[in-house]
Amino acid sequence: MLLENYYYYFKSAVPIRICNDIIDYGKKHTLTPALTHVDDPKTGDIKHEVEDMTEQEKSKVFSKRNSNISWFNDEWVYKEIYPYIHEANKAAGWNFQWDFTEDSQFTIYNEGQFYDWHADGHPRPYKDNHRFENYRGKVRKLSVTVQLNDPSEFDGGNLEFSFRNGKDFDAENRDKAIHTCTEIRPQGSIVVFPSFVWHRVTPVTRGTRYSLVMWNLGYPFR
Repeated sequence: MLLENYYYYFKSAVPIRICNDIIDYGKKHTLTPALTHVDDPKTGDIKHEVEDMTEQEKSKVFSKRNSNISWFNDEWVYKEIYPYIHEANKAAGWNFQWDFTEDSQFTIYNEGQFYDWHADGHPRPYKDNHRFENYRGKVRKLSVTVQLNDPSEFDGGNLEFSFRNGKDFDAENRDKAIHTCTEIRPQGSIVVFPSFVWHRVTPVTRGTRYSLVMWNLGYPFR
C-alpha cells in the first residue's frame, strides 16, 4: 500500500509526570521476556510462554527480539493516548476504521537489548474463536509507540522504519530504505504508524529505554 505518510508524530505530547507514572506502574506488573509469535504445530495456537517453547524456538525468538515487557489495560492510560491516535489517523490521511485496542505493552530495553525488523500486523485476522471477543476477526491497523523516559538516560535504542515491503524487503535492500525516527526521542513523544510498516528498535548501548506500545484493531481492509 502506497501512503503519503508512513508515520505521524507528536513531540513531547505526554506530560513527564504521566510518563513517570506509567514507568512506575509498568514495573509493578510481572515482567517477562518479550516473545515473537511461535505457532504450536499440534494446536495451531500461538505459544505465549517461554516454558512452552523448544530450545530451537527460544534461540530463534531471542535472536530477533530481546527485551522485557509487562501488560495492562487501565483506562487512564488509554484516555491519555487515544486523542493522538484519532488525530494522527485523520491528519495522516489514513482514515482507517478501528474500534478496539489490545492491552498496552510496557517495554524495557536494557543495554544490549533490541527488536529486529518486523511488522506488527499478522498475516491472518485473529481467530473467530479467540478467547477475547473484541479480537475476533480483526487485524492490527494502527501501531503506537510512546517514549517514556528522557533520551539522556540511554544511547542507541532508535526506532527505525523501512518503507520497502513485501518481496523487496530483504537483506540486500532493506538498509537502503532505513529512516531513523528522531521525532520519538524526546520524553513523552508519540509515534503512530500503520501496523504493516516495517520497523525495528536498534540495540541500546548505554542505559535503559522505557516505552509503551499499543495496537489498535479493526476488521480487515476492504
